[in-house]
Amino acid sequence: MALTANQQRVSRRRSTWHISRVAWPIAAFVIFLLAWEALIRIGDYPAFILPGPVAVAQKFVRVFADGTLLRHTGVTFIEVTGGLASGFTLATVTGYAIAKSPTLERILTPYIVASQAVPVVAIAPLLIIWFGTGITSKILISALIVFFPVLVTTITGVRSVPQELYDLMRSMQATPWQIFTRLEVPASMPVLMAGLKVGATLSVIGAVVGEFTGADAGLGFMINLADGLFDTARVFVGVFTLIAMALLLYGAVALLERRVLAWQRPTD
Repeated sequence: MALTANQQRVSRRRSTWHISRVAWPIAAFVIFLLAWEALIRIGDYPAFILPGPVAVAQKFVRVFADGTLLRHTGVTFIEVTGGLASGFTLATVTGYAIAKSPTLERILTPYIVASQAVPVVAIAPLLIIWFGTGITSKILISALIVFFPVLVTTITGVRSVPQELYDLMRSMQATPWQIFTRLEVPASMPVLMAGLKVGATLSVIGAVVGEFTGADAGLGFMINLADGLFDTARVFVGVFTLIAMALLLYGAVALLERRVLAWQRPTD
């Protein structure tokens, strides 16, 4: 009976925690909207300087209804996911090779660090010229901005595996593939997932930088065009859509992390 009561208390605590986890962000968003509306009323700003929440919501409904928002969002989402996937794949492969080979590290590290000294904004026009204004150049720009943080976390994760575990695996006559799949991958996964979280948000920035530089579609293109027309409400719609996209990707990675690292969570 005591165990059942304890389980009920644990269940109630979990329910309260889940409710508060949802309620606090909603309350913060409502406070943000109220503060925004109050700023508009107190400052008496014109709509082309700072539109109110209602005007932005109305603009959102219009661009959603005529398909403009969906079309541009779809293009940006393809660029973001393509850049994230390609940048993550290249970074993990390169990072693992560098972590296992000091010689390769001495050869590649100066070039990798030098590449990070050049802002992506400076490289973006070249990629637009070389690969055109289509999706390919935006994927490359997004992959470039994702590459370095995932590379660093991959190297850190692989090198954080204790040497004692390697010795244990070798004493059990484990093959290199078994060491890789059963030791290195699980042990480095927490750090790697942290890098993927960072990359998921940076991939959105990379795609938008490319669209600002040269594009004929995408949320960055829509924002750039609306800015030139002083359609500030449309700019807000594009910005909020980008925020929602970044949150969606981050949430997807967080969900993947919970599943992949389920063995780390303590059991009741």
